[in-house]
Amino acid sequence: MGLTSSLYTGLSGLNANSQLINLTGNNIANSNTTGFKASRMGFDTQISQQLSSGSAPSAESGGTNPSQIGLGVRVGAVVRDFRTGNLQPTGTNTDVAIEGNGFFVVKLGDQQRYTRAGSFQIDKDFDLVDSHGAQVQGYGIDSNFTIVPGVLQSLNIPIGVLTLAEATRTVRLGGNLNAGGDVATQGAVIASSEVHSVAGSGAGANQATAATALTSLFDTGSATAMFTTGDVIRVSGATRGGASVPDHTFHVGAVNTSGSDDNGTTVNDFLTFLQDIMGINPALGGAGVTVNAGQITITGNSGSVNDLSLLNANIVLNPSAAATQPFNFTKSQEADGESVRTTFNAFDSLGNPLTINLSLVLEDKTTTGTQWRFYADSEDDSRLQTALGNGTLSFDTNGQIANVMNSEVTIQRTGSGAASPQIIDLQFNHGLNTISALTDITSQVAALQQDGSPVGTLQDFTVSNDGRIVGVFSNSLLRDLGQIVLATFTNPQGLVEEGNNLYAENVNSGSPQIYAPGAGGAGRVVGGALEQSNVDLSQEFINLIAASTGFSASSRVLTTSDRLIQELIRAVQ
Repeated sequence: MGLTSSLYTGLSGLNANSQLINLTGNNIANSNTTGFKASRMGFDTQISQQLSSGSAPSAESGGTNPSQIGLGVRVGAVVRDFRTGNLQPTGTNTDVAIEGNGFFVVKLGDQQRYTRAGSFQIDKDFDLVDSHGAQVQGYGIDSNFTIVPGVLQSLNIPIGVLTLAEATRTVRLGGNLNAGGDVATQGAVIASSEVHSVAGSGAGANQATAATALTSLFDTGSATAMFTTGDVIRVSGATRGGASVPDHTFHVGAVNTSGSDDNGTTVNDFLTFLQDIMGINPALGGAGVTVNAGQITITGNSGSVNDLSLLNANIVLNPSAAATQPFNFTKSQEADGESVRTTFNAFDSLGNPLTINLSLVLEDKTTTGTQWRFYADSEDDSRLQTALGNGTLSFDTNGQIANVMNSEVTIQRTGSGAASPQIIDLQFNHGLNTISALTDITSQVAALQQDGSPVGTLQDFTVSNDGRIVGVFSNSLLRDLGQIVLATFTNPQGLVEEGNNLYAENVNSGSPQIYAPGAGGAGRVVGGALEQSNVDLSQEFINLIAASTGFSASSRVLTTSDRLIQELIRAVQ
């Protein structure tokens, strides 16, 4: 009986140590597997044969211990070592490593699996997948590129396909306004000769008004109307502050029902046209285009940079035919006052560039500081009206901004397909690079920064430590494209390994808790790196020696038992 039991005891040693050799061999074989976690094996004793149960001490004799003979060994438990392996930089932006606890979440078919191997790639549909096609899961984004937490979805990175433009919302300006300059007192004044509403009228008679029809407009003493229905009036070569005003045409006789100012039937329609194309902000210092006593008077905004020039040759009737000059304009006053003009580019929601002009004019000096008025205008407004708005800047006696009024300007983009109206905040006071008003030789102002951008294509991306996938666009914009998440388990030892570096949830692992990297005990992620296997080869070789020694020793138990059994058989023959 004893010799037979020793055979089975030796056999259990062979089985247990062979399993240890298998486990050690698997660890060694996966010493270069990305994210692999080494396992260790523990042995348990099997049941023991009890020769005597022992006895308690008595008054007559002492106690005796139980006598037991073990019946071998068995594999007790296999435990994974989930400590983080060394991180190896790869420079590949699709590679991601976990530093700390947690698992990447991937979707394989309709099943959710977990892995530590972050060797990802982008498939033909721009989905982020592992080497076996499992889709990496995470949080998506909304239409404003804001991460939407809570709902897992496959992460998509459309390199070379996704395009983005950004409308300008704020423009930061900097520079210095010359507080030692002259206060502006007047704008340019340009007036026409007297025009009449009845043919043949002399000076002072039947003077035209704003309501007079353009086809009923006559020069002094003329019997021929200045305009007929269908005439085209072109304004070309006019200047504002020395800068050319783009060419514009006005069509006589068309009823102005579309909201456009480039057509009309009355003198007032034409006055509005002139006011709009010349960029005049009405009601400021009497600025505007009016008709009084039969004279059309153009009064520009104050400030030398807003000075206007409109010569007779700049207004031409029917330019494609025998061109004539319908008006006789005379300039009687020039705009004055310290002022400065700058031009900057902004962008609408489709990425179309918008050229905006900004002029600042010294409006007042008091014992409390200076006050400047700014005017904004743009030819890119969908209306003919180029003036976008105006406001004031108040400076204290130290030349620092004390107050800003009406800093927002509005540009209409109707008919462009872009969002309209577009409101742009002009930021004059924003920290160190701000506008001051100190005495200088001349005023200098420039746009330092604006937050819009033209159309750009997604060119690259990076993965931040909190798992955010940040897209890099060709227009230098950075936008979130999604966020990689990590799953943690109450008992990660309870996970079932399925091969291909994947783990599955099991009854004793607990349910996965999903967190953004760095939250809830989940580790952080490192983009452009991979986690190496945490196998310690030196320890594995020691384990291999110990296992082979145990295996050899157990085999000796078998050979010894066999020899003794053979001796016993020969003895009884």
